[in-house]
Amino acid sequence: SMRAIKLLNPGLANQISAGEVIARPASVVKEALENSIDAGARNIKIHIESGGQRLMRVQDDGIGIPSNQMALALTPHATSKISSLEELECVSSLGFRGEALASIASVSRLRLTSNTDSKESLAYFIHTTGTNGFSELSPIAHPKGTTLEIRDLFFNTPARRKFLRKERTEFNHIEQVVKRLSLSRFDISINLQHNGKEIFDSCSANSLFEQEKNLAAI
Repeated sequence: SMRAIKLLNPGLANQISAGEVIARPASVVKEALENSIDAGARNIKIHIESGGQRLMRVQDDGIGIPSNQMALALTPHATSKISSLEELECVSSLGFRGEALASIASVSRLRLTSNTDSKESLAYFIHTTGTNGFSELSPIAHPKGTTLEIRDLFFNTPARRKFLRKERTEFNHIEQVVKRLSLSRFDISINLQHNGKEIFDSCSANSLFEQEKNLAAI
């Protein structure tokens, strides 16, 4: 007999949409980086452990997310980018902050820390809880900007986790994403570390680029 049609619970719906947005750790890094760039960041630090499967931390010095909007940023269909179909058709920013974050949060242990003020003591953080929900906001010290921390990607979707490749392969994908984005934005300094070791620093890459330009001009 045919089963009754039911509405999916929001947690499961998010996990399904995560399948469309988040294919591997590099997808998470791409979304986080685009959010940082959209937030006007000038300096972005990326810390990766175990090819992104254990930890991905992206810290920026952008404008930050107001504390009363942090829970909303992790809610599906929440975005600061558009409010009408017309705006959608001419959107110039890189990503839909809320959309991707809700998907990522449904398949990882996510912690979001942000501060819109230059006083470090005015920051707050929020994290996922085991029940597809979020903790209350808690105060913490953090400079102006945002840190997104993603642990244990796909811990609750084992079939997806099974498709991840070796640590080195997954990290190579992350490195490509970071280099591609940094090449398009010479005005932003991006630093990438893997397992505590610095792999890429666009600040030094930029100065090399300038040196080569200067040499070519001689």
